[in-house]
Amino acid sequence: MSGKLLPDAAADPSSLVIVAIANAFALSSAVYIAANASGGHVNPAVTFGMAVGGHINVPTALFYWISQLLASVMASIFLKVTTVGQGVMTFGLVYTVYAAGDPRRSSLGAIGPLAIGLMAGANVLAAGPFSGGSMNPACAFGSAVIAGKFKNQAVYWVGPLIGASVAGLLYDNVVFPTQAPDSVEGVGV
Repeated sequence: MSGKLLPDAAADPSSLVIVAIANAFALSSAVYIAANASGGHVNPAVTFGMAVGGHINVPTALFYWISQLLASVMASIFLKVTTVGQGVMTFGLVYTVYAAGDPRRSSLGAIGPLAIGLMAGANVLAAGPFSGGSMNPACAFGSAVIAGKFKNQAVYWVGPLIGASVAGLLYDNVVFPTQAPDSVEGVGV
């Protein structure tokens, strides 16, 4: 990815830093902008993790997925026109989404989306040289549609969806399990 945007990326590791920082700010912005409409859902893996965790219903998740995929295709068209052709990570990302938005921990306000964006940037720094740092199936889908190349597309879906599911289930059931309200509080001295 960075090699396509910055031709000297292989010779200059700082190019990857530029891409990661750009990704962090872009994701933070997208989450912040979409927060009131959809809770900031811009990634099908995050939406899947939230649906698996029971935070959104399946019809809403399907609507979000369609919107995310269409947005990815539109963004890829834009990038193609303007640039002329130019599991574990998602777990960390989804876990950050859960933690940043959990009202049981504290009200993080505007810092939550920044934390999510910074996690995405960190993931790009760590995995960018190997996979482009992709954690978002919608991005992989949009790029594949525009390029007309679907080789290895399953890798960009299966890994993130598994990572998202594990993160959501782990966070809600192990790290911060939801407490059932005491229906007989104060009884049975």
